[in-house]
Amino acid sequence: MKSGLRVIAVLLAALVVVCAGKPAAAQQSRGHVYLLRGLANVFSLGMDDLATKLSSRGVVATVHEYGQWQSLADAAAAESRANGNAPIIIVGHSLGADAAIEMAQRLTALGTSARLVVTFDPVGVTSVGPAAGYFINYYQSNNGYGKRLASGPGFRGNLVNRNLNAIGSIDHFNIEKSPRLHEEVIAQVRSVTAPKPKPKPKPAPAAPAEPGMPASAPAAPSGTQAAAKPGAPG
Repeated sequence: MKSGLRVIAVLLAALVVVCAGKPAAAQQSRGHVYLLRGLANVFSLGMDDLATKLSSRGVVATVHEYGQWQSLADAAAAESRANGNAPIIIVGHSLGADAAIEMAQRLTALGTSARLVVTFDPVGVTSVGPAAGYFINYYQSNNGYGKRLASGPGFRGNLVNRNLNAIGSIDHFNIEKSPRLHEEVIAQVRSVTAPKPKPKPKPAPAAPAEPGMPASAPAAPSGTQAAAKPGAPG
């Protein structure tokens, strides 16, 4: 009997350890990150690495071939609406960066704009048209591929270009694999997907005084005698 109780106690302790080890963010993060690979679906494996890092932090992240951007936009819009307008984040490299911009524009046309769009060295698209959201473009203008992005007609978001020409260890074929850039992107994603704090409850109003109860008289100043009531003996 005692050995059976010991086994149960060990199992319960293990269950507590497992539950405690689960990050709270895994249960609370909102939204979906769509990562788009570039040419031939094999030259942007940094997208897979970034997706793994995001998933380990409790963020839903999936990797796709860049040519799927239109169907992904439709699915993302439907998923977001079904989950209380949960944020949509898009990350792409090379042709996947071009597709990320096109996907963002389609989402805006569908009435569900992406909250964050991150591009690594777009190669064909040089401007962001009718879209909303926050865009960050990591690129090199001296590697023969990367392009700076400009805001085009109908753009209603914010656009930041990060020129990485000075970093000699980065080129078009490994820019999306940089651990340093991954950490920057993860911080941006988590700022978007973090659950909103619950509003603090308002303090309950003070209970009204009972009818017929006189207000308490103010205390007499120290060292003095309270004035006698009219009609009372002095």
